[in-house]
Amino acid sequence: MPPHSRSRNPLPALALLLLGSMGIAAAWVLLALASDRQLGWMAVVAAFDATLMLRLGRMRPGWPRAASAVLGTALAIALANWGIVAAQVGKSMALLPWDSMFQLGPDFIWILTQLANGPVEFAWWGAALVVAAVASR
Repeated sequence: MPPHSRSRNPLPALALLLLGSMGIAAAWVLLALASDRQLGWMAVVAAFDATLMLRLGRMRPGWPRAASAVLGTALAIALANWGIVAAQVGKSMALLPWDSMFQLGPDFIWILTQLANGPVEFAWWGAALVVAAVASR
């Protein structure tokens, strides 16, 4: 008897990916604020987290899952850096991080992210995107 072939819906996996990306970004922000460093290596942790979330959501292996993992990792990197920048700027203005997050424009966030991160952090981000693509295929 042939194995039961049913199509899997990728929506639960993508919902888990979104939730996982936000969660790992929040953890990254907290660790960065506690250590007063950017912690670029956390991007690799975010890549493994994205891979795990997609596997837990039972998304089929292949390029769609690899692309989803790369996008989830990129989202975690962007959210974490946005949170770190907002917390640092908010601290100097006596604002809570979530108050300053929505008052900063994307251009200002990008400029401060470039100033705060060096080549090592950018290398970690690139490595994380590769890890996400390879580990999730």
